[in-house]
Amino acid sequence: MGTTSRIPRLLNAEGFPEWKYRIEKYIKMKDFKIWRNILRGPIRITTVVDDTIVYKRVENYTDEDFEKVEEQEKALATLIMTLSLEIAQHFREYTSAKALWEALIEVYEGNEDMKQSRQDMLRQKFNMFNYVLGETLENQLQRFITLTTKISSAGVSVTRSEINKKLLNSLPKCWDMNVSVIKKTKDLKKLSLAKTMAIIKACDLDDKQEGD
Repeated sequence: MGTTSRIPRLLNAEGFPEWKYRIEKYIKMKDFKIWRNILRGPIRITTVVDDTIVYKRVENYTDEDFEKVEEQEKALATLIMTLSLEIAQHFREYTSAKALWEALIEVYEGNEDMKQSRQDMLRQKFNMFNYVLGETLENQLQRFITLTTKISSAGVSVTRSEINKKLLNSLPKCWDMNVSVIKKTKDLKKLSLAKTMAIIKACDLDDKQEGD
């Protein structure tokens, strides 16, 4: 997924929503001009000859003109470098960062029907989320974080109350008493998922200490 010093990579279709979010943040952090170029598209280097706008010949470019071209090439190169070899080979025809960016979105996000199908699938996964026999609490929480992150990236509307209730209700049966206390003492409409998880982990720690 990348770090502040390493660019996020797009490895497969499933990772596109998170990559799209991260690559925008990464590029803005590194050089906002590159992101501006991706959104705006290439600038044509022109001049006026006999009251007519024409494209400049390269040999007539000024330093400022070359800087504009360099910015455009840098934006395209930045996007290309984020793609795995398998993905990049399908997008070689695009010669501007804007065109490549829009093509990636079209391919991996699809049309409105595809977006709706993806949202429906994630909503179904959310509704069916439950404890898997034998998994640790930490693994269950991590699975839930991954799912809710995908849901958010796909634009699925889920309230804090729904998220908190789903997580609490999915905990193993041995958690029934703790879940009941949490529901009675906490406002699930206001709690963030991070705070709910912190409460769950605190309860888990208390239970373990009592058992020792």
